[in-house]
Amino acid sequence: MARRFSALMAVVAALASAAPALAQTYPSRPITIIVPFAAGGPTDLVARVIADKMQAPLGQTLIIENVAGAGGSIASTRVARAAPDGYTLEIGNNGSNLLSGALYDLPVDIVKDFTPIAELTDNPQIIVSRNSVPAANLKELLAWLKDNQKTVSVGIAGPVAEVSVVNFENMTGMKFQHVPYRGAAPAIQDLVAGHIDLMVDQLSNSVPQVKAGTVRPYAIAAGTRSPALPDVPTVDEAGLPNFYGGLWHGLWAPKGVSADIVAKLNAAVKQSLADPTVQQKLAAVGQQIVPPGRQTPQGLAAFQQAEAEKWFPVVKTAGMRGE
Repeated sequence: MARRFSALMAVVAALASAAPALAQTYPSRPITIIVPFAAGGPTDLVARVIADKMQAPLGQTLIIENVAGAGGSIASTRVARAAPDGYTLEIGNNGSNLLSGALYDLPVDIVKDFTPIAELTDNPQIIVSRNSVPAANLKELLAWLKDNQKTVSVGIAGPVAEVSVVNFENMTGMKFQHVPYRGAAPAIQDLVAGHIDLMVDQLSNSVPQVKAGTVRPYAIAAGTRSPALPDVPTVDEAGLPNFYGGLWHGLWAPKGVSADIVAKLNAAVKQSLADPTVQQKLAAVGQQIVPPGRQTPQGLAAFQQAEAEKWFPVVKTAGMRGE
């Protein structure tokens, strides 16, 4: 009996000593980063730009996999249920990793079932329409929308857009037809083609189209203008004060990932965000890298909690549910 007990304790000791060793050798194979939206959208762009520069410090290939659907909750559920070994991560946003918890009945807890690694970028929204809408500025757009609201179609690409459009309707006293999309890229493509009338879109998604003249911009949903589109006024300047909205991105792992692995991933993120090429690519499309204090696991957790306290009551009061 004593020999069996001694053997069992030896196994336990070996397993305990193996955990730090595994963390020390991490990563020893490619890492998959799940993006909860279609390729080509703002979250996909952020993931690919930042992940590219994370590969050198980690010494491994980072594979981007797009898993779209249900406002990002399909991907988030998959990541939450993955092994907590640091080889399955998620670069998501406040739609997939915050608002989906208020809009959908999820099989996981959108906050408690994840390990925060770092917040990445902020991205204000912009009000844009198809080019054939007969409005040269926001005041003219609001007048046109009022006269045509029964037939106006608005593209909805994820929970953040859904909440912002409902907020827009509440502030203007109008109601529109909501057209859901699996990602921002296909939505903006339909706007360019004239299949939908309006979007409250992420700036990074719309900047190329605005610069190419294929969509019409009206206002940035923030208190300051964007360096990416300096000629586009803010909502305060254009006539819809305090209509603020935007997308912020973060990196998460499943719950239970070791502190050593979190530290390695966070260091790689910070190195990537400090790279001039990364900064240039993100700034060119209106993505703003968050301050250093928010680039930490603690910073992301605190900001996520504050955002939940701000927006969950809004969603509940409006009786919103995910489509």
